[in-house]
Amino acid sequence: MAISLSVVLLLGIILVVLMRGGTIKAGPAVVAILFGFFLASTGMADDIQRFLDSIADTLNSIQF
Repeated sequence: MAISLSVVLLLGIILVVLMRGGTIKAGPAVVAILFGFFLASTGMADDIQRFLDSIADTLNSIQF
């Protein structure tokens, strides 16, 4: 849950920065948000979550 919330917050901040910088307009931003919302309710959501979890686990296991 903490990783999921962090990713949502990070992506939200990136979206706001892109909108304020003029890189992305409000229309495409709304489409991207709706796409993510509807994608989360599909059967593919579990696979995406597992993929993101595996990336987070891999990054967490890196020792510096």
